[in-house]
Amino acid sequence: MAEPIITVNNIGKKYILGKKSESGAIKGGFPTLRDRITDGANWLKNKTISTLSGKKIVKPTYKEFWALKDVSFEVHPGEIIGIVGRNGAGKSTLLKLLSRITEPTTGEIILNGRVASLLEVGTGFHPELSGRENIFLNGAILGMSRSEIKKKFDEIVAFSEVEKFLDTPVKRYSSGMYVRLAFAVAAHLEPDILVVDEVLAVGDIAFQKKCLGKMDEVAKQEGRTVLFVSHNMETVQSLCQKAYLLEAGKIKEVGAPPAVISAYLRSLESLMNTYQGKLAQREDRSGEGTSRIIAAKVEDADGRKVIQADSRLRITIDYQGKNKILHPQFSATIYDYNKGIGIISLHSEMTGGLAQVFPEKGRLICITEPINITPGRCYINLTLLKSGTVIDYLQHAIYFDVEASDFYGTGKLQDRDWVMCLRQHKWLLETTEKIDAKQAY
Repeated sequence: MAEPIITVNNIGKKYILGKKSESGAIKGGFPTLRDRITDGANWLKNKTISTLSGKKIVKPTYKEFWALKDVSFEVHPGEIIGIVGRNGAGKSTLLKLLSRITEPTTGEIILNGRVASLLEVGTGFHPELSGRENIFLNGAILGMSRSEIKKKFDEIVAFSEVEKFLDTPVKRYSSGMYVRLAFAVAAHLEPDILVVDEVLAVGDIAFQKKCLGKMDEVAKQEGRTVLFVSHNMETVQSLCQKAYLLEAGKIKEVGAPPAVISAYLRSLESLMNTYQGKLAQREDRSGEGTSRIIAAKVEDADGRKVIQADSRLRITIDYQGKNKILHPQFSATIYDYNKGIGIISLHSEMTGGLAQVFPEKGRLICITEPINITPGRCYINLTLLKSGTVIDYLQHAIYFDVEASDFYGTGKLQDRDWVMCLRQHKWLLETTEKIDAKQAY
């Protein structure tokens, strides 16, 4: 077997969690020399004051958090590796270490090739430079000569579909345009290792398919290696040859995608059963955190005991925070439980928006039209935003089952393995005379 292109030996990444120091530094990473001197001086001052006043001396303590711990694996050239796991499992941290954006606290990573990464919108781009200039800048970072970049330039522009805006500073690009150009650069400038996070979800469906096709091409036809993080289980299963399940900073499962995905779904079900109705206790969330979603439930809006294809949903969301929320927005996205594919997006901004100011604590209710979803399990991701900025985001917040029903009134039931949504419709037969008269063919 060929020599591994990636070797990871017992890596760990530690962060220091705690309050803000008196010098203003956030204790979330390694303190600078200035932080240490300032904090030492403040500690000496407070110790002196406490001693003179007779008060007990309390030294501030900070908690260690290991985002990754004792992670080891090897990846060979041409492999497409899927990495799955819940929020906070360590997926993005692992990719940042592999991309050399940050250094591991323990262990070592050996990379036998150049790495191109797409971890978030705008990674590696300079906002003041144009799209054209950023293509050359990224190529130079990858170690390519100007002639090599020029050779690939037209392919990159054609793939990204942003030719009209090529000489516009990228700070004026939409998130979709940013991702188009960033992926085109990362995939075409001949990296040996391509690292891609969930960022592709920003693009439209057609472009996502285009990107997935390109990743498949660079791995299978050009022999390059791809590491891919996604919550779309169907994509992981169809694209990847092997998958890793990360949980609490450790690799819990390695193997063929179907087996790893099954283990992931079991862990999700355990999580949801544990915290059903207790969302306030969950720590695997993201966002500013000034307000939190503390409870949520989904039920049939018409009072029926079960949810069926023709049901209208009633989604109730309780939130609580320290301050009023300016320009609040809520979203609830319904996904297929097994495949991780989005089915329905519910967003307050799409329907005209909410009140300009929400109180510190409240309850929001969303009532849908008939969902028309085929039988099977679904889960809902919930997001609370303020002026477009995410305050709180919970994946797999609640789940529900759509029961089989005679949706069409014919006794025929549609399986979700074939299709997600149902629509009432009818079929009509036109005679040959009518077809000829219309000159349909």
